[in-house]
Amino acid sequence: MTSLASVSVSPIRSSSSREQFGLAHWMARTLEECDRAAADFAKDPVHDLRVALRRCRSMADGLMALDPSKDWKRMKKAGKRLFSALGELRDAQVMTDWIESLSAATDPVGQKLAADAAARERGAKQTAQLELSRFDRKRWSRWTETLPRRAERIPLGGPVFLHMALERWTEARELQNRVLRHPSNVGWHRLRIGIKKFRYTVENFLPDLHDQWVDDLKKLQDYLGEVHDLDVLWETAVKIGAFADPESHQRWQVKVQEEREPRINKYREKMLGPNSLWKVWRKQLPQGDAVEDAAYTRFKLWAGFLDPDPRHSQRVCRYALQLFDELLRSGLIRADREYDLRSVLKLAATLHEVGRSKGAMKHHKRGSRMIRQISPPLGYSPKDLGLASTVARYHRGALPSTSQKSFARLSAAQQKRTLLLAGILRLADSLESSRNGIVKRIAVSRQDSHLLISVAGYDPHSPAAARVAVARHILETLYGLPLIVRPLDALESRRDGKSQSKSRSQKHALNRRSGDRGR
Repeated sequence: MTSLASVSVSPIRSSSSREQFGLAHWMARTLEECDRAAADFAKDPVHDLRVALRRCRSMADGLMALDPSKDWKRMKKAGKRLFSALGELRDAQVMTDWIESLSAATDPVGQKLAADAAARERGAKQTAQLELSRFDRKRWSRWTETLPRRAERIPLGGPVFLHMALERWTEARELQNRVLRHPSNVGWHRLRIGIKKFRYTVENFLPDLHDQWVDDLKKLQDYLGEVHDLDVLWETAVKIGAFADPESHQRWQVKVQEEREPRINKYREKMLGPNSLWKVWRKQLPQGDAVEDAAYTRFKLWAGFLDPDPRHSQRVCRYALQLFDELLRSGLIRADREYDLRSVLKLAATLHEVGRSKGAMKHHKRGSRMIRQISPPLGYSPKDLGLASTVARYHRGALPSTSQKSFARLSAAQQKRTLLLAGILRLADSLESSRNGIVKRIAVSRQDSHLLISVAGYDPHSPAAARVAVARHILETLYGLPLIVRPLDALESRRDGKSQSKSRSQKHALNRRSGDRGR
């Protein structure tokens, strides 16, 4: 499987071969391009250094959402000042090209604009030279060794990056809706940035889709980039008082609009109507339930960088979901109008050990805070993460109580949800306290005087039994019934397995019949 760090890359200016996607290449390339640009800060070397820096910084943007290492943020920050300084220089150089294209050598307006652009270029070169001298190449070289190794843990082209691309797609589409409702130079510029972020995600992390979409993405960037250049040119001309009279003002306004409008129209042709590129792109990004599944995979990957024993957490998650499903089947859980409780429980169980990354002491409280600080990906809401963080907080330690300020502030309904999900998670965690994965199946039945939880693989004489005895208290309080945990005997296990198999067969048969009727 292709990874972010292992792919070879063609030269920046190569157009004959496929441009590849390797973090190690672009980080090393940045150092090479620093030497080339330092010679005289000519247009092509400046452009190439910006490309290399931009690729590294945009990869860091995507990866820091998955890998909690602070080095991603440090690397991005280290290149920011140099990247910005080169951007100012690049803008002045591009502006010179536009002025030469739009005006004759004897045009007074063009002369004023050219003089301003030349002065800006000289100042920008000095600033770029200063920032390049401050750029810490030794630290960058160290990151060239360490960060690509971290990137190798995240395969290119998978559901995580498809989900990330869908987020960028959604944001950019909304920016287009806004600028079409209220057209403005600022609105078009924001749309340009939104589509640029979408392009970078596809370019860096989805090479197969990039091969399909690259031509259109580059054209859109060219259209909107040139519109932005023209807007900046006009604003600069007004700002420096380049127009000596109304006639020159009118002439240049017409000239700029004649260049600007065709590019806006070309953009509209590709991005509006029934065959717009938005729809083409959307078809190959996650749909329906796959959106939430991909978002969950992002959480799982993030937790994998922090959790010292992710296999343990996945077993706890499996047991917790079995308990939830059994309680639901037994009529002990009611449908919730505000939350997908099973989804929240799955998330809390997957993330409940992330606080151990900084030590075992009070890791449940630390992990809860870490979960709350995550920006919810598409498919989850802030309230989902809020409830999941609270549930994870109570997977161990003090029981939820109104004597605790954080719990007391919750509404009665939210307290009940917390008790239910935390009770399930705490019990599942206690069943896995030996961390040996011996639990195979869980069954729940409601008796007249108690709740019976039968667990295949459970040993009532093991050290885990003491943890189970304490952990069941939340559910006992919630349901007002004693909760008995016992081993699931072999005969009962076989009957339960046959019953589940029969239920699945009936469900599949019903689905087939429904499909036949549909045809």
